[in-house]
Amino acid sequence: MEVLKNYINGSWIESKEKSTSNVVNPANQEVLAKVPFGEKTGNDANLAVDVASEALKMWRNMPVMKRVQPLYKLKQLLEENIDEISRLITLECGKSFAESKAEVQRGIENVETACATPTLIQSEFSENVATGIDEFMIRQPVGVCACISPFNFPGMIPFWFLPYAIATGNSFILKPSEKVPLTMMKVFELIDQLDLPKGLINLVHGGKESVDALLDHPEVKAISFVGSTAVARYIYQRGTANGKRVQAQGGAKNPLIIMPDADIEMTAKIVADSVYGCAGQRCLAASNIISVGDKKGEIKESLVEAAKNKTTGFGLDDGIEMGPVITPESKVRVENLIVKGVNEGANLLLDGRNAKISGYETGNFIKPTILENVALDGEFIKTEIFGPVMSLIQLDSLNHAIDLVNSNKYGNMACMFTSSGLNARTFRNQANAGNIGINIGVAAPMAQFPFSGWNDSFFGDLHGQGRHAIEFFTQTKVVIERWPKEWTRKF
Repeated sequence: MEVLKNYINGSWIESKEKSTSNVVNPANQEVLAKVPFGEKTGNDANLAVDVASEALKMWRNMPVMKRVQPLYKLKQLLEENIDEISRLITLECGKSFAESKAEVQRGIENVETACATPTLIQSEFSENVATGIDEFMIRQPVGVCACISPFNFPGMIPFWFLPYAIATGNSFILKPSEKVPLTMMKVFELIDQLDLPKGLINLVHGGKESVDALLDHPEVKAISFVGSTAVARYIYQRGTANGKRVQAQGGAKNPLIIMPDADIEMTAKIVADSVYGCAGQRCLAASNIISVGDKKGEIKESLVEAAKNKTTGFGLDDGIEMGPVITPESKVRVENLIVKGVNEGANLLLDGRNAKISGYETGNFIKPTILENVALDGEFIKTEIFGPVMSLIQLDSLNHAIDLVNSNKYGNMACMFTSSGLNARTFRNQANAGNIGINIGVAAPMAQFPFSGWNDSFFGDLHGQGRHAIEFFTQTKVVIERWPKEWTRKF
């Protein structure tokens, strides 16, 4: 089987690394490709930095209106190839085809938003801050930028960063997850059709060796990362120690409050979509479902019914709503966490372990699972599961619920379902999370807004997407100027 190549300096080249890792379809364990994975991939990353540094010299001085022109073509190419890209996401990542297509569309929206960079990057100007003196601020590119992306959204997350980086005048290196490299291989075939300088956008494979090479190379000025909190902390600490800008999105344990005045039928469906969408493998998946007040029985019954109705299977088959988790190891980890929750005293309302899908018996499938009466002082309620598991918790008041939300060490998302404006306002003001949803199950910001995150869910100052991306990929320069006296009007 052919080993995937890197895309460096406008060409597909073989890695210096001969050892490989398998890219596996999580629904049936079929080996889809082999990807370079070992010590020498660090050399590949260093080569990519070298060519990106060279391409930067010309690109940084290109007028911004010209820098965004290739993005219009990229948007068109992505739209024309959305079905093929979505199919690859489903094959290597496992999610349903509909989920994959929605993911690519969110990526396209970021390309479209980055096309507005000529407006977003505009300078600030003040005339006559003192007699005959003008002052203004301009934004300039930071240099070579790198992105280390995760397995769960291979077609979207790179676009939180890539289009903004090049639109603001930087060069760019992408290191995709070794579990799901095929999606970006296809995207880079499209990028190869753009009128861009060689070496401006590069792709390198590998694991920790590639990451460390990017973190340590002095010419890499900014690092973008999305993944687990443990790795995000590592990326942030090592990157900033080397003087780099870092934005590192970590994990989550997202709470969702259901008030007694919520529309229970609508809420149950939306909550189930949030918990079980992408098999729970997303940093905005709801996890701890907090029922407030006297409708516990009705809410529980509706949630169980909604979960049971989720169709699980291979994402390219008709009618499938939920696919497998990414690896056999992930399946074992999630199932062990379910046992941990039960051992801490939880009641297993719906058990999705040992799921067998006809025709896909070797797949990493876990069906929707619900535990109730989860111990509030246990580890299960605090641990990111990253699987299709719901914890159902009953509390007596909104204040108690907000206290539980704010005891969470993470802070990616918190949501509430209610028909009360007062409840909603109280919650959105007091909840300690970066993305807040009101009658929304997945509070995913649109591309023109930053993808926020607080506490252990984010390390850095500026997030991906929107104006935050423009600020992250540029550095400000303040110019104060006065012209010769004879040119200055006398006052």
